[in-house]
Amino acid sequence: MTDFDAGTEFDRQIKTLLDLGYPALAQTTEAAFLDLVEPLREPVLARAASLRPPTEGRIPFLLVVTRALVPLEEAVPLTTLAGKSRPGVIERFYAPGELERFVSLKELELPEGEVYVAFDIDRGEEFCDVVPLDALAALEERGRTPLTIEEGLAFITQYPGALAKNKCFSLGGTRLGDRRVPALWISKGAPKLGWCWEGNPHTWLGLASAGGRSS
Repeated sequence: MTDFDAGTEFDRQIKTLLDLGYPALAQTTEAAFLDLVEPLREPVLARAASLRPPTEGRIPFLLVVTRALVPLEEAVPLTTLAGKSRPGVIERFYAPGELERFVSLKELELPEGEVYVAFDIDRGEEFCDVVPLDALAALEERGRTPLTIEEGLAFITQYPGALAKNKCFSLGGTRLGDRRVPALWISKGAPKLGWCWEGNPHTWLGLASAGGRSS
């Protein structure tokens, strides 16, 4: 197994957020932003021995910045595809103001705070061409939970290569209470945040999930 240093990866993810200007988007200073994020090092290092090196579709942990700190509309354009520069976009079939009404499922029991860490992230390509409702049921049986929009954006922010042709993914942890499931896919050489129906399978769309979360 390739050596993996959790502390070095933690620092890399922080640097990515700083380089993208997250403190300014959060309307705070870099020092204050670091004060929010740095305490997450402890739960990451506590699991360091069990964390596996990242692969294209599965990574050990993610620093997740919630919309309470940086609005979704500002986080999406900071994403790109691997080796590309076109900024991510929001699908126009989200009505004006509607995206904010898609909220995280209560049963996920997300950690409190504006920033937290999610563990064992999988883009769920095994669920390509599987009805999202069936994929969600399979995750529940495994004790895993679907990613939220914020977690999906964190995923491709830190690992742009995770979003690949025919290996895009739904984010079933954020819903509006109807049949729509948010998803990230590729359009015109850039990430796009859209949604698909919970009962419709797509050959190119899996369902991303997490093994756990901590604040």
